[in-house]
Amino acid sequence: MEEPVIEFHLDAKTGVSPYLQLVRQVRHALRLGLLDEGDQLPTVKEVVAQLAINPNTVLKAYRELEHEGLITARPGVGTFVTATLTGASLAAHGPLRLELQRWLAKARRAGLDEESIEALFMTTFRTTAQEDIA
Repeated sequence: MEEPVIEFHLDAKTGVSPYLQLVRQVRHALRLGLLDEGDQLPTVKEVVAQLAINPNTVLKAYRELEHEGLITARPGVGTFVTATLTGASLAAHGPLRLELQRWLAKARRAGLDEESIEALFMTTFRTTAQEDIA
């Protein structure tokens, strides 16, 4: 059997429901080009075993993604990606990711822990997004 293209994880500290975390992880993977059309998602059974969550949680996430036209379930075969969210900007991801990795390393050297880095990033992200709107 082929190794899954995406491996889900849950973070109880986010306050985001588990099903929505799964949906976001698939969307992010589609946006970053980590998942392509035709790629198979892990089965509900595999996700339940990996994350120790209710099967209905996984089914709800997969139904939402299917409703959005991003995946399709083929009974007896599996769940497959039917669309991606990558745009023309995909080529810019590599250099931006490298720059972000350097920034993260610099933040760690400055003594920031993961939670502080996330808070700094999200606050700056939101402020910048609001400035772009204004």
